[in-house]
Amino acid sequence: MAKAKTNYTCSDCGAISNKWTGQCSSCQQWNTLTESVVESGGVNRYSNGPRLALAQTAPVLSLFDIAAVDVPRFGTGIEEFDRVLGGGLVAGGVVLIGGDPGIGKSTLLLQALANMAQHKKVLYVSGEESGAQIALRAKRLAIADCDLKLQAEIQLEKILGTLADLKPEVVVIDSIQTVYSDALSAAPGSVSQVRECAAQLTRVAKLTGVTIILVGHVTKDGTLAGPRVLEHIVDTVLYFEGDTHSSFRLVRAIKNRFGAVNELGVFAMTEKGLKGVSNPSALFLSQHDNQVPGSCVMVTQEGTRPLLVEIQALVDASHLPNARRLSVGLEQNRLAMLLAVLHRHAGVAAFDQDVFINAVGGVKITEPAADLAVLLAINSSMRNKALPRGLVVFGEVGLAGEIRPAPRGQERLREAAKLGFSIAMVPKSNLPKQAIEGLTLIGVERIDDAFNKLREHE
Repeated sequence: MAKAKTNYTCSDCGAISNKWTGQCSSCQQWNTLTESVVESGGVNRYSNGPRLALAQTAPVLSLFDIAAVDVPRFGTGIEEFDRVLGGGLVAGGVVLIGGDPGIGKSTLLLQALANMAQHKKVLYVSGEESGAQIALRAKRLAIADCDLKLQAEIQLEKILGTLADLKPEVVVIDSIQTVYSDALSAAPGSVSQVRECAAQLTRVAKLTGVTIILVGHVTKDGTLAGPRVLEHIVDTVLYFEGDTHSSFRLVRAIKNRFGAVNELGVFAMTEKGLKGVSNPSALFLSQHDNQVPGSCVMVTQEGTRPLLVEIQALVDASHLPNARRLSVGLEQNRLAMLLAVLHRHAGVAAFDQDVFINAVGGVKITEPAADLAVLLAINSSMRNKALPRGLVVFGEVGLAGEIRPAPRGQERLREAAKLGFSIAMVPKSNLPKQAIEGLTLIGVERIDDAFNKLREHE
């Protein structure tokens, strides 16, 4: 019997190589090539039945002859989840949601399906838990009696047969890494199985209009397991964030063909499941009786929602040859750059100081508008002098020491005024044409200018 032919597939980008190498030649990642069996050709696995048949060739049309209509949405019954999705689910859409084990993915989806089961036909396909385990979770969550269909199955062909017979409107696959197809000989969870099963489920969603939600495992560095092509073929990609030891969970959209990206949903884990948080800014602000050194509040923009987050800094004399630089919730390389700008353009040296930065509440801030808040917090900690009460800031700091404007500045300022802040230090380009009631605005152009004007308000 001839030996089965094998090749090597990159788990990050999906590139295929004939032999194993330490580094993928396409994405330059190390140790990502995994061995898989080459499937024999000759049989088109997309032609074995009407469910998997290829769609007919679409005619060529002029762009302006195509009617542009808004995609109708339907809610999940969970307001924060709808916000992250861009307003709700879309018929025929495919959503991929990932996160660490035990963070609440299955809990959130079970709650959403129970809400939608009141007016839609839904199906929960579980490949990791038995029906009894899911029923026990539903009892613990106090989910009301509803027509929620459940199937414990991992074979793709049987799942597709259930979809054809039951014709549900919303389907949850928990998880895509456990599903396998008989058309492939690779083990469940391998790159080829994950890619093939996701592709066929996406094809069914587009042909039949069923909404499919896929649950994906994550690797040790927090990215979705399997090739990145898994993220490319779906319509929406959501990530669960937050510490499993904390009661708060963040759901972030990093891709959405039907809405804004970087949208953020905030949930609190309770005995009755995940509950949406109506005022998430309160989670990210520490409650101090008195102003403390090293604390600065900024306004970050997460999708369409402005959030107030407290940035804390601790600067202490270093007893090591190389001073430590540690940031939690912010990019560490950017912290090193900001310390260099602080020394060069503001005359504040921290080369012999340990610098620790933390974004309160476990939120991750990726936008550069946090630069000004980080520098003010560091300077406040070094001087051991608290910033003025009621101060809120935002602004990007450039390498030349200039303070660049941030997008949606007026929305940020209105959110700060609504929460009772009285002083706002912002880039001069972000100053609104009309004054905002209850808010004193300070426009700055350079980092040294910001420090000088701050001393005037102390």
